[in-house]
Amino acid sequence: MIFVGNSRANGQNLARHLMSPENEHVTVQEISGFAGDDLSSAFKEAEATARGTRCQKYLFSLSLNPPAAQKVGTETFLQTISQAEERLGLQGQPRAIVFHEKGDRRHCHVVWSRIDSEEMKAIPLSFTKRKLMELSKEIYLENSWEMPDGFVQPSLRDPKNLTLAEWQQAKIIWSRSSAIVTPNIGTRGRSASIPSR
Repeated sequence: MIFVGNSRANGQNLARHLMSPENEHVTVQEISGFAGDDLSSAFKEAEATARGTRCQKYLFSLSLNPPAAQKVGTETFLQTISQAEERLGLQGQPRAIVFHEKGDRRHCHVVWSRIDSEEMKAIPLSFTKRKLMELSKEIYLENSWEMPDGFVQPSLRDPKNLTLAEWQQAKIIWSRSSAIVTPNIGTRGRSASIPSR
């Protein structure tokens, strides 16, 4: 499975995204460790608990994406979530699990509260990308799935896949370029004069 995980805030935005009708089927598989019984109230609770700490990114969100050609059962997803939870040090933390289906594609989202409510401090998450990459490779091998080229040799990664930082930079450049006004062109291919200041 391919994992995409990050620490984040804005639990209400995340709850809306996870319940978005753009997916054909949305199934809330589990909400555990929270007093609330829906995503919105669970993430409000995580935010309220985080206010007792200095932690700003009080949630860890992880998406699990199996290979497109594979039909992965719920039990496999749940086992994978347990393995990820252990590697990240989030065992016993409140969590929510949501499945999305769109066309033939089924994937899963897990959101944990990072706040240890007994100690009232955030669980530190270091080297999450490396830990999740190692787990991802293990899962591909265990299930005899064809390993993506980028896993075998990093230089073969799809150049169209942008990192978060690259995507954000591209978004900024795009928004700035739409604000640029180009000078008028004359009717016979001559540039119109641009008044100087």
